[in-house]
Amino acid sequence: MNEDPFKEYIKESEPNKRYKGYAWHTAIGLQAVDGLKTSEYLVHTAVRNIEGEISFEEANALLQTYYEENPVCDVSDRTEEADKVSARIAALLSECAFSFTPNEYLSIHRKLFTGIYSHAGRIRNYNITKKEWVLNGATVLYGSATELRATLDYDFSEEKKFSYKNLSMDEIIHHLALFVSGLWQIHVFSEGNTRTTAVFFIKYLRTLGFDVTNDIFAENAWYFRNSLVRANYNDLKNGIHETTGFLEMFLRNLLLNENHPLHNRTLHISGIFKETEKPDIETKKPDIDALKPDIENVFRSKTASHILKLREAFSDHTIFGRTDVMKVINIKESGASDLLRKMVENEIIEPVSGYGKGKYRFRHQKS
Repeated sequence: MNEDPFKEYIKESEPNKRYKGYAWHTAIGLQAVDGLKTSEYLVHTAVRNIEGEISFEEANALLQTYYEENPVCDVSDRTEEADKVSARIAALLSECAFSFTPNEYLSIHRKLFTGIYSHAGRIRNYNITKKEWVLNGATVLYGSATELRATLDYDFSEEKKFSYKNLSMDEIIHHLALFVSGLWQIHVFSEGNTRTTAVFFIKYLRTLGFDVTNDIFAENAWYFRNSLVRANYNDLKNGIHETTGFLEMFLRNLLLNENHPLHNRTLHISGIFKETEKPDIETKKPDIDALKPDIENVFRSKTASHILKLREAFSDHTIFGRTDVMKVINIKESGASDLLRKMVENEIIEPVSGYGKGKYRFRHQKS
């Protein structure tokens, strides 16, 4: 099979194949924002869908069966997530239904991540930070957990009131950049914000009359994310100002078919980033330090101390159970069970399957 069959479909004269080819190409490309890669099986399944052999529902069913029969044993392997989310994004981008509402935004997240994240479609209830490569390890200041719904509602109401009438294309693109970067900065969800925002934004652009059926998102998803970061970061003492300039170049390529170079190294705040120092931006995900609920405020001091000890003992991907907890903090079986229950209820840890009954891991510390 051609290494990248989707480009040829985008050039197709047959509208149905062209739109499906674009949807799949974009869906798969967007996984790069979280450092994920899809499988060959997913590509074969996508081609079958584009050719009309199977529906999106059948494609999703095939993926479900495939991973039931071929379970992933390595918890750090997120290929299953990449495959399933790609199929769901492709389906959403291929349908015409859309409402410009906060609930639609939440609904898209739920549709993409149900069965993958326990918090699918739910607004996060803790504050987060993320160490960004493009910011030399600094973080964007994301929306406060206590104000997320109100902030989301406000941004939508302001955009609804905004009129694009009599604006030049430069002004339209600048405003669109401000809107999408502001929406992303809220970071409503614990994980999956960029992919959700991209899908919502593409569907919104269509309501404004933009076709958006080229390969810009598919091939520059990491640039898109980094441009959102730069649109929301200030370090005035070092002369770094938030700017939508990078995002506007991306949008000009996307919406006007212009050909501005989109190189991630140009977004780095150093301004002198050397090619030899360039990380593998196609696969490297930002080192994320998600701040879970302030355990010292939520729990009694003794319980909080126990949780901190467990967090030090178990890495993000370590699978552990009640016996492990008993050994680390030297408590009885009943106490360990009670502590695990409280940690699950407060979304500090999550149950995992495939390792026997009663196994857990600390929740993903990423977006």
